[in-house]
Amino acid sequence: MDLYLKGKTAVVTGASQGIGRAIVKELAMEGVQVFATARNEALLNSLKEEVIAAGGVEPLTFVQDFVAPEGPQQIAAAALAGLGNVDILINNAGRSCPLDVVGPEDAWQNSMALDFDRPRQLTQALLPHFIERRQGVILNLISNYELRSVNVSAVAKAAIVSWSKQLAGQLGRYGIRVNSLQPGLIDTENIRRFFNAEERKQFAETEIPLGDFGEPEDMANMAVFLVSPRARYITGSVAVVDGGMRHHPF
Repeated sequence: MDLYLKGKTAVVTGASQGIGRAIVKELAMEGVQVFATARNEALLNSLKEEVIAAGGVEPLTFVQDFVAPEGPQQIAAAALAGLGNVDILINNAGRSCPLDVVGPEDAWQNSMALDFDRPRQLTQALLPHFIERRQGVILNLISNYELRSVNVSAVAKAAIVSWSKQLAGQLGRYGIRVNSLQPGLIDTENIRRFFNAEERKQFAETEIPLGDFGEPEDMANMAVFLVSPRARYITGSVAVVDGGMRHHPF
């Protein structure tokens, strides 16, 4: 199926590994010029090499610590300078942050900055550009926020969902779509910290109807569809890629 993405441009944060890396590669194979940003220069360089070797559009890469207060503005300025126009923004950067019920304040502040404040600030930096052009797609990567123990990232991602829905309600008049994409358990470094091989097998057998954790490419496939013109009537939604794991409402 042609997703009508050839010639489009996109900004992807947290692009050097895991889900972000898979999204960059899939977009590039669809003909999108991607501005890929992350902290790890070596991984960004290897990403660029992989995309070129696979025949995709060579991405632009930008090394930036997204948590730094100046990060979002610098990323937005560099992306507009490098791409000319930005059609798609994918806020992917994030990291799980489990804490005790009385957690240290700096951990709360750092995790909220990474998982809510910086995506909001980057989006706000690019919104005047989207509004002026009367087009744009924003996709916010979230997480499972329906937990039974404290995780700062999950709190931040719940806020992202609410904010995304609000943006969708106000930006539709400008032809701008805003959606959230929620993974289940995807086989990335972020998840491997919490499950060894045996624990993964046992959990998947009992909790995931499709029988195993997902791969980053499973998320990338859905992400690329949601930012494509094929999804032109989808906004304000939360798409879930979890192998059927979720079985209760919030």
